[in-house]
Amino acid sequence: MKKTATRLADGRELLYYDSRDDAVRDAVDPRPLDAADRSTTDIRRDPLLGDSVAIASHRQTRTYHPPPGQCPLCPSRDGRHTEIPAADYDVAVFENRFPALAGDAGRCEVVCFTDDHDASFADLDEERAALVLDAWTDRSAELATHPGVEQVFCFENRGPEIGVTLGHPHGQIYAYPFVTPRTERMLATAAAHRKATGRNVFEDTLDAERADGRRVVLDGRHWTAFVPYAAHWPYEVHLYPHRRALGLSDLDDAARAEFPRIYLELLRRFDRIFDGGDGLKTPATPGRGAPPTPYISAWHQAPVHHTHRGEFGLHLELFTNRRTPGKLKFLAGSESGMNVFINDVPPESAAERLREVASE
Repeated sequence: MKKTATRLADGRELLYYDSRDDAVRDAVDPRPLDAADRSTTDIRRDPLLGDSVAIASHRQTRTYHPPPGQCPLCPSRDGRHTEIPAADYDVAVFENRFPALAGDAGRCEVVCFTDDHDASFADLDEERAALVLDAWTDRSAELATHPGVEQVFCFENRGPEIGVTLGHPHGQIYAYPFVTPRTERMLATAAAHRKATGRNVFEDTLDAERADGRRVVLDGRHWTAFVPYAAHWPYEVHLYPHRRALGLSDLDDAARAEFPRIYLELLRRFDRIFDGGDGLKTPATPGRGAPPTPYISAWHQAPVHHTHRGEFGLHLELFTNRRTPGKLKFLAGSESGMNVFINDVPPESAAERLREVASE
């Protein structure tokens, strides 16, 4: 992997990650941009729940469903200048122009997986997927050293049903100035489990799912993907390394080598869930068959500083808000109002369906 650091016209950092060591990345951003404003996020603490909310009103002007040919994440070509000055790229990472977190309130980065606007992560080959993993790992390690950063979160939103406003295949990285509520709950559970059993809750969860087997979707030599026993979403898969790690930087070479194959297969199965299942077929998109499945893919890593961080277990959570062909799972009263999920698809049935659509 070759990493090249440069700056955009407004001072934001841009990083190229290339598979080739001889790649030259010297293109300059000629756009007449004002200096980036990194002081417009306000972090407020909820006095009842004790969690934090980022107030970022400047994001109201962010790019929203640009017309064809105006994607800001495509490479700069034919006289049109984008967020990425190069005419082509493998993987590019840059500071978000409209960040939810900025300055003392953290940092937000955009990760472009490919310069092919019409591709998706599932279309990548294993070499490119490995390069994305390298980029996630490198940025997680770097951002964890920034003053005030408490947690680094790498994720991908895919599909307009999820709320994506830019169709180019990309993800994001948030560096929070606090530990997120979801992680706080996991760590509290892990600490209680250790006190009660003397064991780690992430290791026990993985061991239990592998021993049961009914919800296992993919079982590799170094990774296992399974639908959790108490899945919140109709189709939800958790991907665990067999050797527990705190973060992406802690993955061993064997796990890193196997990850691209496992993850790409998992994403490709997600795109086939609703294609012909139960005798139904989602209306096709011209040239692509069934519509791509919307999803969120989220890496959960240990926070940077926390009393119980050593109890954490790195894992990826992948889920879709589509519950059946043409129908979405909306977060209504119980979910949004009380955070109590109601799942219409038994986890065992979801796992069976994901095994049925295997490509191997």
